[in-house]
Amino acid sequence: MRAATRRRLLPLALPGATLSAFSGGLLAAEAGHSSVNMTRGVTEVSHRIYDLHMYTLWVCVAIGVVVFGVMFYSIFAHRKSRGAVAAHFHESTTLEIAWTVVPFLILATFAAPATRTLLQIYDADESDLDVMITGYQWKWKYEYLDKGVSFFSALSTSPDEYNNQAPKGEHYLLEVDEPLVIPAGKKVRFLVTAADVIHSWWVPQLAVKKDAIPGFVNETWTRVPEPGIYRGQCAELCGKDHGFMPIVVNVLPEAEFNDWLGKRKEEADAEKAPMAQTFTMGDLMARGASVYAKACASCHLPNGEGVPPAFPALKGSKIATGPVEGHLDIVVNGKQATAMASFGAQLNEVDLAAVITYERNAWGNNMGDMLQPIDVAKFKKAK
Repeated sequence: MRAATRRRLLPLALPGATLSAFSGGLLAAEAGHSSVNMTRGVTEVSHRIYDLHMYTLWVCVAIGVVVFGVMFYSIFAHRKSRGAVAAHFHESTTLEIAWTVVPFLILATFAAPATRTLLQIYDADESDLDVMITGYQWKWKYEYLDKGVSFFSALSTSPDEYNNQAPKGEHYLLEVDEPLVIPAGKKVRFLVTAADVIHSWWVPQLAVKKDAIPGFVNETWTRVPEPGIYRGQCAELCGKDHGFMPIVVNVLPEAEFNDWLGKRKEEADAEKAPMAQTFTMGDLMARGASVYAKACASCHLPNGEGVPPAFPALKGSKIATGPVEGHLDIVVNGKQATAMASFGAQLNEVDLAAVITYERNAWGNNMGDMLQPIDVAKFKKAK
């Protein structure tokens, strides 16, 4: 009798054991911070999303255990070899009500917390700090609204690393020259847009992912309770260097953030002073080489030979060896229907003058002419 009972229960136990082993593996992976499961994150919103995800998972596991358990039990216990005869009936009002009401109640338990979480995600009002995030190919611009501070953030991983000419660092392709800095414990609203193509600003540990679309401004927010460094990436395919567009958020205690913001304001004011200065050719070439490496080399290559036809060569090109006004126009305003972006809003007058001077005199171009910041300022004003 007991042996027969065990044989009848075995098919019911097998699917449950299999699913339990699988779920146990997920929990073990979670404990080890594996990439198998969703990131729990560090914010209240990320915790809510994670809890909702895990609740949904376990409900689905329970449903799977019941459904497959009943199915395998029925197949085993009522098989033809045991003389089972199928029941004949046309309808069961009770059963139909049950399989309508039960799923509805299950879905209601999903909908209620999901709705509360969505309302919280989209409630960006009453922020303590507003940051405009603009996606460019292939970097981010951060502007602290009403604070007078803005800067670009670009990949700082050495080309030798991603060209397999040097060992890869700890934060390979997830490190930048200028991280976004925000205060801990404060509600920070992000206004997200793009200047060229569609990007997506994504930091998993903050549970923030928002598309950056040219001509549109999307809104999201975060409040990070503890200081720390959190990394993300562009999550929308945006061109050849999409994988080289990381995000780093440095969360500081409020006092340290205020000190940092004050220093950046001073630096921003100091950058305005050189606009009226006259630079030597050596100064312009040195600064231009640095600006070119950061803003132009990803497309036109460090040697200026480019990747034609999408990214034309600057070495010996008609632009770099032609009239300086035409060179200045295409760098400041870009060129429509091509990959050449506008750098008038990305670089200040000093950097624009330096990089154009560098391009006209590097790689054997040797035009001998140079631009001053005041020339760039006059050009922009005339336009």
